[in-house]
Amino acid sequence: MMTMHNLRIGLFTSLAMMAFAGNSLLCRWALKETGINAASFTLIRIISGALMLLIILRLRKDNHLASRAAAGSWPSALALFTYMAAFSYAYVSLPTGTGALLLFGSVQLTMVLSGLWQGERLHMRQNIGLIIATVGLVWLLFPSIAAPHLVESLLMLTAGVAWAIYSLRGKGASDPVSITAGNFMLATMFSVVLSFIFTSNAKVDTTGFALAVLSGAVTSGVGYAIWYSALQGLKTTTAAIVQLSVPVIAAIGGVMLLNEIVTPRLVIASVATLGGIALVLIERRKTI
Repeated sequence: MMTMHNLRIGLFTSLAMMAFAGNSLLCRWALKETGINAASFTLIRIISGALMLLIILRLRKDNHLASRAAAGSWPSALALFTYMAAFSYAYVSLPTGTGALLLFGSVQLTMVLSGLWQGERLHMRQNIGLIIATVGLVWLLFPSIAAPHLVESLLMLTAGVAWAIYSLRGKGASDPVSITAGNFMLATMFSVVLSFIFTSNAKVDTTGFALAVLSGAVTSGVGYAIWYSALQGLKTTTAAIVQLSVPVIAAIGGVMLLNEIVTPRLVIASVATLGGIALVLIERRKTI
């Protein structure tokens, strides 16, 4: 029987995956369809996330800025900034399918290896679910996979490892909102330096600015705080595998929001990926 705790973790995990997918759509839209450049997008995104989280803390009557910054950590802030900056620069020219496979492949590998190192083990049903989910994802993205450029590929792999590190460091978060706010505040300093270095190339337009704010405030700031909350009830290996759902959710979002076409490939791949993930989660609940 599903307990209230499991229901809460399941809800937070689902919301986080939708936020990540929304973030992917917003980032690709902004960097490929508007005039904003990667450094400016990253800076606006991080500042917007920090401000949104500080507003939430203010509404919670927890508004001491110094203590909020102290709630974060420099290693987590560096991992957060590295992920955001590398992701933005990689997606300026990297094909969507290639980028998604590189990103989530490196996230999954890093987190699964970490979980195995910590003594976690996948049962037979979970292994089968992982294989089904991975095959479904590869099949979904295969038509858009192109031979990647070396620099962009390395950037996306770096983004995946950085995001995995950021997620792993959130496993013990006692106050996810405060810690996420602190990480965003500290990461702002890294982003300011990056923007200063590339100030001669800075470009911002109205649409790009709006998308960066939405990405930072909602799908990053709030989404990452929700993810840190979900991580308290997930094994490391499970947390890695559920993120395979993000490209599928993003593809479905493209159909709903960007008028992209529903294809048999999308339907079958989505069922395979989400069904494989369900096998992992069902097995997990049975072994709690």
